[in-house]
Amino acid sequence: MSQRVLIQLEVPSDLDRFRLPEGVDQRLQYLLDRQDRGENITYAERLEAEGLVNLSELLSLLRLRAERAQRES
Repeated sequence: MSQRVLIQLEVPSDLDRFRLPEGVDQRLQYLLDRQDRGENITYAERLEAEGLVNLSELLSLLRLRAERAQRES
C-alpha cells in the first residue's frame, strides 16, 4: 500500500542554487570527457561520475519543479 506525503518547502528565488557548484561540475565534465575519449577511468572515478550525474539530475528536477511552482503561484 503506497501513501502520499505532502511536504511544503519555501523555494529560494535564486534557482541557480539548484545546480552543481562550478568546481564539481568541472570535475564531472572532466570524468565524462575522459570516458568519451575512450580513456580508462578507475572504478572509483566511475562511481564518482555516476554519483555526480545522479546529483545533477536531481538538482535539475528540483529546479524545474521550483520553476513550475513559481509560475503557478
